[in-house]
Amino acid sequence: MSLRCLNLGCGERFHADWVNLDIRPAGPAVQQWDLARELPFPDGSFDVVYHSHLLEHLSKSNGARLLRECFRVLRSGGVIRVAVPDLERIARLYLEVLDKSLAGDRASQGRYDWMVLEMYDQAVRDAPGGEMLAYLRRDPIPEQAFIASRLGGELRRILASSSSQPAARRPLWNLLTRKLARLALGRRGIQAHDLGVFRLSGETHRWMYDRYSLARVLTEAGFQMPCAKGAAESAIPSWAGFQLDTEPDGSAYKPDSLYMEATRV
Repeated sequence: MSLRCLNLGCGERFHADWVNLDIRPAGPAVQQWDLARELPFPDGSFDVVYHSHLLEHLSKSNGARLLRECFRVLRSGGVIRVAVPDLERIARLYLEVLDKSLAGDRASQGRYDWMVLEMYDQAVRDAPGGEMLAYLRRDPIPEQAFIASRLGGELRRILASSSSQPAARRPLWNLLTRKLARLALGRRGIQAHDLGVFRLSGETHRWMYDRYSLARVLTEAGFQMPCAKGAAESAIPSWAGFQLDTEPDGSAYKPDSLYMEATRV
């Protein structure tokens, strides 16, 4: 019997044999769904639930709510797999490059700015791409090999999308609400409106996780036996063949990730 698998917030990385959900579907194999709502499935519908670099875009409380929904739709004995930016690794690398930068190491001084961006930019940015995108548009990109070791295939995607996509046009509702904000509060009203719309767009990071906190929030949602995994390592049968966390050559798509699995007993 084939497994029934669910991929939440899949973006452009999905498998046609899975049930894939995203608020902006990237293809006909993806169903449109806002994950702020309850999942549209009965209890115990899936053998596997997976989401990658989704949880950090939710507030701590909303992330916990989503994990409870994942628990609800997972059958007994099923597996949840979660990938998030690895806060522990970011913090350790930051301290390493800080110490070496203070000691005069030139390579570390070049990496220092990037590690600060990894920690803060996606949490505090107020425009699409933030300072991280501006950094990656530099020619040449400082310490590009180091950044590639952190971002993997995501670096290629960022560079390709930033150079090929035109600026998005504002939808009609956005133009109307901006006009109302300007009438009510002047230019500061427009600034506050645009910032609010962007901050609610889902691009920013709302929380971060390490091995301890991710295991704890999974346990609090009802899961048992949380365990960190490698990109190609999983209790999910034939996991590597789906190429969701890996490239065709087996390397990690997002090497900066913490991967963790747990079960519903």
